[in-house]
Amino acid sequence: MFRCPAVIAVVAAGVLAGVAGCSSSSSKGPSETQPGAAADANRPPQAGGASARCSDLPSAQDLKKWLRTAPGVEGEAGGLFSGQMEWATVVNRQGEICATAVATDDPASAWPGSQAISKAKAYTANAYSTDGMPLSTARLYTLSQPGHSLWGVAEPNPFRAECLAAPSDMNATNGKICGGSIAFGGGVPLYKGKTRVGGLGVSGDTACADHEIAKRIRHLAQLDPEKGEFADDIIYTSADGASPFAHPLCANTWRNGKRLGDEAKASSY
Repeated sequence: MFRCPAVIAVVAAGVLAGVAGCSSSSSKGPSETQPGAAADANRPPQAGGASARCSDLPSAQDLKKWLRTAPGVEGEAGGLFSGQMEWATVVNRQGEICATAVATDDPASAWPGSQAISKAKAYTANAYSTDGMPLSTARLYTLSQPGHSLWGVAEPNPFRAECLAAPSDMNATNGKICGGSIAFGGGVPLYKGKTRVGGLGVSGDTACADHEIAKRIRHLAQLDPEKGEFADDIIYTSADGASPFAHPLCANTWRNGKRLGDEAKASSY
């Protein structure tokens, strides 16, 4: 039976946090009446304790600058627009929206519907990553399909309808937890050292191009996971083999400067 590493990591983190909380609330030191206390003391500390201040994360101005820079670095981004028509949103560790920006001069000229999707992707990437395990939204795709271990993952955290906003009013949601669960490319968690400090969501092109742009912006912002910018990179079976974390190819799919192919053509309609 397949055991999902992401789920195991989350459960393990919760168990450790619970044990740590019990230990800190007690005035007793390690003794025979506290058989687990000595073992707890020997466990390495969790990263945790990160600031949730939006001032520590990219601003809307930063996002707009990097949205325009990212398509031109590290090669072609692919997709329908080469990643040049994107929305981007940053949330903090608590899932609160800090900033939203769009690459275009006229916000309504990019897909208006992608504003909300970028916010949901940012929330998802932060919500399902831990300090020790980054999980991009691209890696949720197969796991969330019927018959797989995270089927139904989108149900508990729907996007709040009151967070919908006109393109010109994109930052009206700042400070709010808008939720949303997206299981395709474009969302990446943000890190400072070993600590997760938030999430970044990008939308406005194919999901594959969205992931490429999100990954590049995270790197430009110097907020990569401890193991580097490719630690939670998008996985394709055509290039990487079978994986529970795989994502389907999109139209004109590129990854890290290499073209990998196109989404399968429809048939038998």
